[in-house]
Amino acid sequence: MTLAPRVRFFSSGIRPAVAKTIPRREDEFSPTSKEFTMADAWLSSLITDTPQAGFELAIKLSRMGVKYTQPSAEARDKLRPVYAEDANALIASSQVVAINFQTIAAANGYWRG
Repeated sequence: MTLAPRVRFFSSGIRPAVAKTIPRREDEFSPTSKEFTMADAWLSSLITDTPQAGFELAIKLSRMGVKYTQPSAEARDKLRPVYAEDANALIASSQVVAINFQTIAAANGYWRG
């Protein structure tokens, strides 16, 4: 078991705080682990036909970012009730989606029109 620092966001403030080092299992999935192969790649392009499809891709990018950061579905499910009622966490989530949408819109030439 190795130790890896993880960042936690606390509902009492906007700024992230670095929590104590949390044990990480050697077999835990990460994009750089040996288990990650090109078959796992799901994002082939940022190009979409419509702004709506671009926004949906932005949401998918955001959700996949969380999944890569916390690969344990059990841990994500356990934390969901905590952030679901936290306005700061929901605003932060919306910001991530907005940044991803901004990137996708630029890649699509703001829908070429």
